[in-house]
Amino acid sequence: MTGKKILVAGDVMLDIYRFGKVERISPEAPVPVLRIENAKERRVPGGAANVAMNLKAAGMEVSLFSIVGTDENAQILCRHILENGIDMDYSYRDRKRLTTTKLRYMGQNNQQILRVDSEENLEVPFSLLKKEVSKLDNNAEQYSVFVLSDYEKGFLSYDVTQHLIKLAESKDIPVFIDIKGDYYEKYRGATLLKANRAELSRITQKNVNTEEQLLNAAMDLCRRAECHYVLITLGADGMMLADANGLLKKVRSTAREVYDVTGAGDTALAYLSVGLVNGLDILKTVEIANDASGIKVAKLGTDIVYPDEVKMLSGAYPKRLNMYQPGGFICLRELKKRHKKIVFTNGCFDILHAGHVNYLNRAKALGDILVVGLNSDESIKRLKGNGRPINCLEDRAAMLTALSSVDYVVPFEEDTPQKLIEMIEPDVLVKGGDYEIEKIVGYDYVIQHGGQVYILPFLEGKSTTETIGRLRKEGFPIAMYP
Repeated sequence: MTGKKILVAGDVMLDIYRFGKVERISPEAPVPVLRIENAKERRVPGGAANVAMNLKAAGMEVSLFSIVGTDENAQILCRHILENGIDMDYSYRDRKRLTTTKLRYMGQNNQQILRVDSEENLEVPFSLLKKEVSKLDNNAEQYSVFVLSDYEKGFLSYDVTQHLIKLAESKDIPVFIDIKGDYYEKYRGATLLKANRAELSRITQKNVNTEEQLLNAAMDLCRRAECHYVLITLGADGMMLADANGLLKKVRSTAREVYDVTGAGDTALAYLSVGLVNGLDILKTVEIANDASGIKVAKLGTDIVYPDEVKMLSGAYPKRLNMYQPGGFICLRELKKRHKKIVFTNGCFDILHAGHVNYLNRAKALGDILVVGLNSDESIKRLKGNGRPINCLEDRAAMLTALSSVDYVVPFEEDTPQKLIEMIEPDVLVKGGDYEIEKIVGYDYVIQHGGQVYILPFLEGKSTTETIGRLRKEGFPIAMYP
């Protein structure tokens, strides 16, 4: 989303899940025997890359600053990241470095049997990243927030972390950090530090058994690290936000059932940033992060939380998608995986009126998710003449995204939405008016792919043309348009 770009820096990793069944105990030792079924395997980005994936799914533009090897797992990890529209322009490829990988063996009911880690924890020399850091320095102003995800794998050294914090400070960019270790000086000057109970105890060397002790430790960290806020994640007990002066907010966990806590911290960090970038205050962003984290722990492993799942966002998540940007439709692909029925329609929607609202409500009723293809200003001009559109693209998109029936708006430059339809592959194609159904743009493609096509009649007397006609009669300047 334009103007809402986020930099994610930190340790990336590849999470691999291999599934099988345990039906007996080994005769060689008292351990379960896992029989792998048909080489069933799932590979997903983890660590800082998981933070980036959650941000991208929430409609953010994301750049990733990290280090990976050149081994096979690095190729798999980078392919996943790039295919989802996350740029790795600042990421360093080190042929000497082993890509961090977590291999999990899963039994029945997705029960984790064993985890095998392959990794290097050697600190990355700041000098090795000179080229990437210089490039980032020159482009920092395009970012709305820096998100640092520290897994103590060596990338976020003191020098790298402090450089990012000072760079952000010079550009008035907030910095959110998921911390590890016992070295709080590394994080000095950040906007917000996020830690769980154990991490808070480790970095402050304080007991955190009671709520009072938690708060005292959080305040102490806030003062010593000279940060604005400390956010403590407390699992089933929710979250606690504090500053140097005391408690600011405590929220209860929204998780209905804890299935797997893997990646919950990544999700919380991502949605803190989503709330901030969408103009919400820090207290509201904590509620959103808590809600998103509660949704995550009900999912298996390293999984993504999507904005339509986060009720606390209350419509704050971006509805605009970009068909010309790599990974622009990741959210739609994932919605399909969750068996959501995608409905597509398109038009100019130049002067929004009751007929449009009625039509879009009926279109939404044909499925679960309504995507509206919106003609660009230039394409409308080509179709309807120099006097149109009356309202520019940004204004028309703003009106459509305000409607509860509309889930996503996708502007397109072409004269017809054929290319857009083929990219989205909707389950239902809808057009308003009195068309012959076989002549609707995209009809053949949707039918051939097992979809449905509908024509919905417009409300009598409700159209942009008629609205313009009435304005002409009243002598408004709009009469100059053909």
